[in-house]
Amino acid sequence: MYEIFAKLLQLHGVTAYRVSKETGISQTTFSAWKNGISVPKQEKLEKIADYFDVSIDYLMGRDETVSDEDLELNAYLEELRTRPEMKMLFSLTKNATKQEVERAVKVIEALLGGD
Repeated sequence: MYEIFAKLLQLHGVTAYRVSKETGISQTTFSAWKNGISVPKQEKLEKIADYFDVSIDYLMGRDETVSDEDLELNAYLEELRTRPEMKMLFSLTKNATKQEVERAVKVIEALLGGD
């Protein structure tokens, strides 16, 4: 389970410390999971799954229906949500791939005189 948690941390660009603060799950708990000292309880699994917007089955490695590309796209979109000039993009991304979203971002940035 911890390997999937670590992958989600990386994809979302957050630290275990931040997840700890935002979910109320102690860093000691994360450390115990990482070191195989304990296993996550249901309520903590639910908090983490909700935090990363994945299923508990995915978090536990029992459900592979969420692809790495989907996770990367979600993390990328989450990052873009903080940029006001990108708000118009979200109505277009419902069924888009990460590459399509990246192209749309480049077009919007070019129109706005960005990079």
